[in-house]
Amino acid sequence: MGDFEPLHRNGWWAAMYLPQFLVGMFFSSGIVALWAYTATGSIWSALGWAIVDLVLLQVGYFAFVIRLVYKRATVDAAANSASPSHVRPFHHDGTLF
Repeated sequence: MGDFEPLHRNGWWAAMYLPQFLVGMFFSSGIVALWAYTATGSIWSALGWAIVDLVLLQVGYFAFVIRLVYKRATVDAAANSASPSHVRPFHHDGTLF
């Protein structure tokens, strides 16, 4: 399948790599858990907030991947539906093929 090519080469948002996302997701959920623990003093509350953070990040990641796939499909469809007006019609000389 080759290397992944982002749709928009100049944008940092065009490529989505799972390992980078997972590191960021666990780091941010750890920060949220630490914040919730210092704010409430409860480990269970910190765990609950960390789970909420993980779920929200997963939903965002899923939406972003769906957006990338949809955008790729529309770009490919637009490229395939371009009118080949520059191509001359095939000349038949009386033969079948």
